[in-house]
Amino acid sequence: MAAWVEGRVIERIEWTPTLFSLRVAAELAPYKAGQFTKLALQRGEQRVQRAYSFVNPPNAPYHEFYLVEIPDGQLTPSLAALRVGDSLQVQSLAAGFLTLDELPAGRDLWLLSTGTAIGPFLAMLADGEAFERFENLVLVHGVRKGEELTYQALITSLVEQHGPRFRYVPFVSREEWPGAMAGRIPVAIADGRLQARVGLEFAAEHSQVMICGNPAMVKETQQTLQETGLAKNLRRAPGNISAENYW
Repeated sequence: MAAWVEGRVIERIEWTPTLFSLRVAAELAPYKAGQFTKLALQRGEQRVQRAYSFVNPPNAPYHEFYLVEIPDGQLTPSLAALRVGDSLQVQSLAAGFLTLDELPAGRDLWLLSTGTAIGPFLAMLADGEAFERFENLVLVHGVRKGEELTYQALITSLVEQHGPRFRYVPFVSREEWPGAMAGRIPVAIADGRLQARVGLEFAAEHSQVMICGNPAMVKETQQTLQETGLAKNLRRAPGNISAENYW
């Protein structure tokens, strides 16, 4: 069983009334971009815990987590109430296989996410290894409202640093938003709008796709990509699609 260590909040970032990030100082075992750990708070005899991905690259001097506050949730309202200097518990060993070392070689890397599930992809992009392995990188982020398109400073810096090799495509489903595509990611793949926007096609010969989001989105996007000729990536049978449900 992984050990728990004390962490301390060193910075809090408020994106919207319900979206926030915590930067935490804690002594953790080494981990890979794309992995997750667990955060917890003690409630009497009970440790209330949930898994959260690292948003930061592994070489950062802090551990960052991107969260949505669920009003009737057992943990997130309490995490949302934490301020700089407050303590929480962090599991010392990370887990998860949505990492670059699990991917076969390819030319194009598509990172498809919804909501706070953009977190592990931001860690991968900030880490830099993805740009060493792939010629083209596409970050797709689907949200309900435009204000939920967070981490824009980081994304802008990636665009400026990598130029046309890096494409960022936001989706907003419940309102019109400047620069964003309307609707949902799997529908835009099925009708070809996403590929047209990016200027790349999905192809088994050169595409690797990572999907992270709510289970319904992950399932539908996988099915849609399989209809284009891509296959799930398995250790026993390397393919094109790697996915992780974000709750």
